[in-house]
Amino acid sequence: MSNISDKVAMVVAGARPNFMKIAPILQEMDRVGLTNVLIHTGQHYDSKMSDDFFEELQIKMPDFNLNVGSDSHARQTAKIMELFEPIITQSMPDILVVVGDVNSTLATALVASKIGVKIAHVEAGLRSFDRAMPEEINRIVVDHISEKLFATSPDALINLRNEGIDDKAEMVGNVMVDTLLNNINRALERPITHSIDKGNFGLVTLHRPSNVDNPNILGEIISALNVISQSLNILFPCHPRTRKQLNNFQLSDAITIIEPVSYMDCIALEANSKLVLTDSGGIQEETTVLGIPCLTLRETTERPITVTNGTNFIVGTKKDNILATFEQVMNKPRLQAKLPEFWDGKASQRIVSSILRSL
Repeated sequence: MSNISDKVAMVVAGARPNFMKIAPILQEMDRVGLTNVLIHTGQHYDSKMSDDFFEELQIKMPDFNLNVGSDSHARQTAKIMELFEPIITQSMPDILVVVGDVNSTLATALVASKIGVKIAHVEAGLRSFDRAMPEEINRIVVDHISEKLFATSPDALINLRNEGIDDKAEMVGNVMVDTLLNNINRALERPITHSIDKGNFGLVTLHRPSNVDNPNILGEIISALNVISQSLNILFPCHPRTRKQLNNFQLSDAITIIEPVSYMDCIALEANSKLVLTDSGGIQEETTVLGIPCLTLRETTERPITVTNGTNFIVGTKKDNILATFEQVMNKPRLQAKLPEFWDGKASQRIVSSILRSL
């Protein structure tokens, strides 16, 4: 490791979940003296969806911001590739580190692969086995063109083994947990406003196009929320995409719609809620660590360990299924999560150590 100073890692983030994942990795790279270049693709451009994370998680300002904004999957991916290619071609880093499963992850990994830059994929091996999810395609492709695969859980390693690429895989743990554990105390110091009682409200997040762009599916979810709100006040930080679609629906007075919240505020709300209803991937993991029941409004999850070891229930999007599980959760003692072995807040250390060995 005597020649760390002349090695360069390029790190990519583009959407809200990415920032929580890169924060501890960048901090560890700085700690050990590994030069890093941060690319922000601008896939999320709302300030609550990106800018707040730099301040709250003490992430350095990006070295490059591509400002691609929102678009169709094909156009957004193409824009990122076109804008990213001259940056990586000119700098030729020793390794490109990509996280998660968004279009930024796929686009930058494709460019790096074609010019011969080594790729490390953080959160490798996650599979929902639902190829109708664009993220599933991104995960599969990025895993197969990466040289280093950093897995969060045993099921991810099994998936990589089944695809014949486990020789590139390492179990490192979950960087989302690193960020959560690093920031939970600061988050809990935040006041809970919005006229709700601590420990006695339900938190809702919805953003997936498959849920919010389909009026029938969104209608089922909102109908279930209206029923739930008769016994539990609902706080709903509303994603811009979702707010646009909600105009056609009658919401109960007990559902409080607020603007999107920052990472710290979201963690504080999760930790102080009675339960969470979401279609997010990362929130399934956060609620498991926090010990908060989570009703996942999807038919599948790429994070099954949050169900087998955690506090997560996959309830789908049908009103009757959502309500049945809600009643079950409310009427039973709270589950205790059994966290996976490597969800200990040290995943970023293992990742950077592995990268250094490979360089």
